[in-house]
Amino acid sequence: MSQKDVERTLGRLLTDASFRRVFLQDPARACLVLGVDLAPHEREALLRVPARQIAGLARELDDRICRLNIDDVDGDGPSTDDHRP
Repeated sequence: MSQKDVERTLGRLLTDASFRRVFLQDPARACLVLGVDLAPHEREALLRVPARQIAGLARELDDRICRLNIDDVDGDGPSTDDHRP
């Protein structure tokens, strides 16, 4: 429940497609795994940002600062927000 935790979560949303998927499905679980303590209004504020906009900005980032996504659990390849042009 601090600005540092909000910034850490936002940074992970932008640089880690796997975390982004988990956060959008279960934000409380994602925060627990990341080790951040977001207040409900902070989680809600992050969830209000359209997922497409987050994914779009993430695609604009240099690959060298993004996590490699090797979590292809269901075997169907990367999701659309994992694609790098």
